[in-house]
Amino acid sequence: MFANFSLRTRLFISYIVLLVVALTTVLVALLLFFSARPAPAEPTFNRLAAIVQGINIRDLLDEFAPTEQRIPRAFDRLQEILDNFADTRKVRVMWLASINDEDIVIYDTAQIFPAQTELVVNNESFFSSNLEQTLLPGSNQLYGSFNDPDGTEWLFGGIARDTRLAGRRNFMSVFMVAEPRPTLSLREVLEQFRIAIFPPLLQAAALGLVVSLAMAAFISRSFVTPLRNLLRGVNAVTQGHYEQKVPEIGPPEVRQLASEFNIMSEEVRSTQQAQRDFLANVSHDLKTPLTSIQGYSQAILDGAAKDPAQAARIIYDEAGRLNRLVVELTDLIRMQAGGLLLKQTSLQLNDIVHAIAERLQVVADKKNVEVIVQTRPLPPIIGDGDRLAQVLTNLLSNAIKFTPGKGRVIVSTLPHPDGVELLVQDTGIGIPPEDLPRIFERFYQVDKARGPARGTGLGLAIVQQIVHAHQGSIHVHSAGPNTGTTVRVVLPLRPDEARTSA
Repeated sequence: MFANFSLRTRLFISYIVLLVVALTTVLVALLLFFSARPAPAEPTFNRLAAIVQGINIRDLLDEFAPTEQRIPRAFDRLQEILDNFADTRKVRVMWLASINDEDIVIYDTAQIFPAQTELVVNNESFFSSNLEQTLLPGSNQLYGSFNDPDGTEWLFGGIARDTRLAGRRNFMSVFMVAEPRPTLSLREVLEQFRIAIFPPLLQAAALGLVVSLAMAAFISRSFVTPLRNLLRGVNAVTQGHYEQKVPEIGPPEVRQLASEFNIMSEEVRSTQQAQRDFLANVSHDLKTPLTSIQGYSQAILDGAAKDPAQAARIIYDEAGRLNRLVVELTDLIRMQAGGLLLKQTSLQLNDIVHAIAERLQVVADKKNVEVIVQTRPLPPIIGDGDRLAQVLTNLLSNAIKFTPGKGRVIVSTLPHPDGVELLVQDTGIGIPPEDLPRIFERFYQVDKARGPARGTGLGLAIVQQIVHAHQGSIHVHSAGPNTGTTVRVVLPLRPDEARTSA
């Protein structure tokens, strides 16, 4: 079902999923944070303030204050009162003496701090208006926390009042009511979350939805527009409009895709044009000799041929041309299909060059074209001698054919970093720049003239396939008409090694 959604919908859903995951993570983190933190002290202070109102400070102090002789007996009585108060209220009560900013424990109902122990108190700012109304003059409210030796934290609320024992200096009596600092319950955590955190999270979620929708629309537009252009381009190519181009816009990946499409479209157009040229050329190259053969054969049969021997020679030549066309076309198809088997042996390229140049010297002499062979010492290469001879024969024949009289053809060999190099240079008619990219196409010929001397247009295509079968490279260069042509062939010493290093 998700596969049927548009890109914009997919992006929006993805952003929503990310937003939900992010908010859920924040929610869980906040819940863990609230559950791990101590509960706020204010509710405990309020409760302790209400309990402290039950302590009658004046009566307590009057129990032991009048005479020093009554102190021990009054002290025991005071402990009894404090223990009873702590037991009935389920709290801890402590009596401290605050002298020179030091809080000394006088009595602890929990029996944790012995008498005369200094207690470290952390005072906190809190005020109870209800307790203030019941306090005696000279009394102050105190709130804060302290820790037991085992680390347990206690919150306290208390009353401080000046005290004077008979014959002794004044000090501040502090009566404290304490409870352990509470932790938050799950209900309290959720309640705090609902009040403090849920509204901002809800606002963030709403804002995230709006931003997600806007980003999905923006990003999908940057993708969808160029993709729609590509879709229109594909539809145009499938309908035969191979000149179709698409604008290279959008993100880098989409621009690269558009560029590759334009390159593909151009290659398809070139391939279709080459196919049309191929069909036109092959039909002409088959039709012309067949027409000649049929016409001269009919003339011989009807007795209308003035020179039957000449007619038979023409028939023979045209049949030979047909045979060469079929053989070359068959070889080319087999090579392009990967069916070319090379009889690889160790050979010297210079020997092949000298042999082919000597063989074609007669043809060059007839045209008054000078053939110059320039070779340098070369290492042996691994290749098919017959196929490489076919390459050189084709290249040298073309150079002689398209070089006017008194021209020159230079065949040279020299070492190359990747193996050996073969150069065939002529001073002939050259190749127009617009024809160079198509020079290796089947049936493509620079000389468009039709006639018996016209070749099959398959020679260079076969040459290219043979060179590539040897894992070599071939390049043709010409500055234009009447500037000559240079063909450069590079062959590796060993095809397998060349493949490894490529």
